[in-house]
Amino acid sequence: MPSGPRETIYGRNAAYEVIRAGRRRVHRLLLADGVAPRGRLKEAVEAAEGRGIPVVRVPRAVLDRASDSHHGAAVVTDPYPYVQVDEILERARLADDAPFILILDTLQDPQNFGALLRSAEAVGVHGVIIPRHQSVGVTEGVVRASAGACEHLWIAAANLAQSIRRLKEAGVWVVGLELGREAQPVETARLGGPLALVIGSEGAGMRRLVREECDAWIRLPMRGRVESLNAAVAGSVALYEAWKARGYRGAAGLD
Repeated sequence: MPSGPRETIYGRNAAYEVIRAGRRRVHRLLLADGVAPRGRLKEAVEAAEGRGIPVVRVPRAVLDRASDSHHGAAVVTDPYPYVQVDEILERARLADDAPFILILDTLQDPQNFGALLRSAEAVGVHGVIIPRHQSVGVTEGVVRASAGACEHLWIAAANLAQSIRRLKEAGVWVVGLELGREAQPVETARLGGPLALVIGSEGAGMRRLVREECDAWIRLPMRGRVESLNAAVAGSVALYEAWKARGYRGAAGLD
């Protein structure tokens, strides 16, 4: 587990997933005085007790001062445990699966980042790669926005251009999502094998060097008058298109 300043993550769902995933050290589960442990909160308490994590009652005002969406619970943890790009590739190899990777280029909005991580976890990506700099990391707000899904994902913070070249060496097809007319319609794109999907930042899209490293570019069909979908929505649609191309591998009742 990494060492560093402790973090506090607020919210019942986020707290439960942090404990359940078991990927970082949890020092204690905080419960607001007067909150009855029912539903997801009860599950969080049981998970904490099962792992020997202290459950501590605190005045609700303590949590109120720190967050307006704590819902009576928080966990005090070590920082998020980032991995290396090669560990993501190894994870796919050990699963005997073609790599399925999401690359996020300088996203700034924690809500967009969290929403994309939630979609990525839902479709079974093996890992996510974000820039080492100029991007939001896995903060407390991102954990909440992802409903704790990030705790079950392997996320690497690295140089994206170098990471893409490493993925290509490993036989991964790298596809960028954009709006340009030169981009291929998603329904005709090659998405079924070893794949890394690149999503650009809000507004600016992919940086030039990242775009140039892509093997191909895809676009989503649109009918309405609004210029584009936001990064989280567009990226989530593209992730599901890629999962569809993989035959919905891993979906309950389909394997």
